[in-house]
Amino acid sequence: MTSNSHDPQSFTNAASMEHRTIYPIPHSERMGHPRDLFAVWFGTNTTILTVITGALASVVFHLPLLAGCLALLLGNLLGGIFMALHAAQGPRLGVPQMVQTCGQFGSMGAVPMIALVVFIYVGFSASNLVVGGEGFQLALPWCGYLGGVLAVTVLSAFPAFWGYRTIHIITKFISVACGAALIWALAAVMGNHHAVTLLSSFGQTTFSGFMGAVSVAALWQLAYAPYVSDYSRYLPDSRQGAQHAFHATYWGSALGTILPMLLGATLGAITPHGTDILPTLMAYLGWGGPMVMVTLVIGITVANGMSIYCGSLSSLMLLQMALPKHRFGIKTRISVTAALMLFVLSLTMFMTHDFMETYTEFLNLLMIIMVPWTAINLIDYYLVQHGSYDVASFFKADGGQYGRYNIPALVCYSLGVAVQIPFVSNHLYTGPFARLLQNTDISWAIGLILTSLFYVLVMRKHTSMDIRQKT
Repeated sequence: MTSNSHDPQSFTNAASMEHRTIYPIPHSERMGHPRDLFAVWFGTNTTILTVITGALASVVFHLPLLAGCLALLLGNLLGGIFMALHAAQGPRLGVPQMVQTCGQFGSMGAVPMIALVVFIYVGFSASNLVVGGEGFQLALPWCGYLGGVLAVTVLSAFPAFWGYRTIHIITKFISVACGAALIWALAAVMGNHHAVTLLSSFGQTTFSGFMGAVSVAALWQLAYAPYVSDYSRYLPDSRQGAQHAFHATYWGSALGTILPMLLGATLGAITPHGTDILPTLMAYLGWGGPMVMVTLVIGITVANGMSIYCGSLSSLMLLQMALPKHRFGIKTRISVTAALMLFVLSLTMFMTHDFMETYTEFLNLLMIIMVPWTAINLIDYYLVQHGSYDVASFFKADGGQYGRYNIPALVCYSLGVAVQIPFVSNHLYTGPFARLLQNTDISWAIGLILTSLFYVLVMRKHTSMDIRQKT
């Protein structure tokens, strides 16, 4: 965040390690302006992994460039709405996003949700290491793949360990550097006559392919939902601040994603058999290839550090549920962060083969488990509780006023997962309704709509029963 004379001592510069963990941020330490979030989410998205994700539009769904770009744009603009609605919760509550989940599911009911989110952080972090390692190996062959993975891990440590303010400052530099690198790469590829010729004859627009690319882009934005308010929780609490946090996050993430996904869709279309787009990028960049690749890989280290940082916060919340009388400070966060980094490093060794297929299946799984959670969280925050939560109850062993289990929310979540299954279409399984739609996967949209309806109806009935019992 932007610094001023009133900043606490622990946040006076980027080298200061954040001492707050999962507990509410005091109003005396609320600082900065929502516009600072623009750089956080713009910079986070200008990475190699975003390029890889955009390539799915052509490599997996075989869309021509124009149709692929339209699908990716539509998916990002739609998914970004839900993601930014989560960001607006941070200034109001002042706690990490998954801590607030206790207000919807209860203290123990939230445990499976938080554990799933830690799994998501680990998956994205491992994907970052794989792609970053390959990028370093291409740009700096002497370091090798393993050396590249280790380099990404080490560079990720600074934002992961130092935390909130450091991430805000670094992403401002990353936004400029990676943004320039992406423009350079796009200009080099689109200005090549051979590439233009290949693009003109590539792909075929199908409804299933178009919706598949929309789903991938929408999920890219939805995947930020479990931790987007982690980066807005230090903002001052005000209605205007929440609105500005929404817009800064939305446009930062949406605009930051468009360029790299456009580059990825282009590279996927001109790469033979769509096997590995990074060598293709290096070939078209010529002498500037190593410089662009290293810049984009350094960008991915920040995104990776953010995943590990938020994963450590969610892991601390799991510890809090197990030991409710204990208060976990910076030493525990550092220990958990180190453990997560070592675990991700080990996991990466199993993801080096057929990465595109593995990554696609990971996104498909993520879609099924994340969508019902985001629907319940948003409906509860904006329509049921209207942003008014007893934050102290989040940390009580018995869940305070929210109890240990919120059965209606858990039932709605289970139903939200179940209703998606018939609409799923991927390499592992294609549901009956997806077959009727020419193998089109719209499960995420079905999950969002029906879970929201389930939760509204259930909570209305639950509230009516409570009123009758009190009277």
